[in-house]
Amino acid sequence: MEIGGPDALSVNVGVTLRKLREERDLSIRALARESGLSANALSMIERGRSSPSVSTLYKVAGALGVPITTLFRDEPERREIVFRKAAARTRVPFTRGVWEGLGGEMFTGRVEPFAITLESGAHSGVKSIVHSGHEFVLCLRGQLEYQVEGETFLLETGDSLLFASRLKHRWRNPGPTVTNAIFVLSGFEEGELPSSHHIAGQNKDS
Repeated sequence: MEIGGPDALSVNVGVTLRKLREERDLSIRALARESGLSANALSMIERGRSSPSVSTLYKVAGALGVPITTLFRDEPERREIVFRKAAARTRVPFTRGVWEGLGGEMFTGRVEPFAITLESGAHSGVKSIVHSGHEFVLCLRGQLEYQVEGETFLLETGDSLLFASRLKHRWRNPGPTVTNAIFVLSGFEEGELPSSHHIAGQNKDS
């Protein structure tokens, strides 16, 4: 399977799409105009009758003014104990990569661990990332280049990086092979979804 391909879409986004649209008091026709998609296509997605492509989701997210990850958030009940089977992970595709939730989206505390799989050349976007809290990264396979406040760190298998997330940062896979890494974001402000910043800068042509 190609990383970030259609098979990676494991969440029905229809209910979330409708909720976001109604929160913004947008009709389907208005959202169609903003996104460049047809009203019929949007209606089919909302009713769960159609599985949208990644490029379609980027258009919808852009029209709604939210990161693509927001379309996969159904605001689950928060718990103090979260057990997550590997096959049950929330999986969100982005350009040349896949984001996988490791339970932080259901946890009551302010910590969000997630896994990222990156094809060669994948990156976090042209703009630097800034958010509250702290960031820990562990490279499991391949290479991951991090820039933090202009300083460059090359993480290889087993290497880790820890820093304050208020520092401007960005990352990319500079190597010729697939990279796997674990991220742990903690101490962020209540209500913030810090992991979304890491793939919000992605677009179909990046």
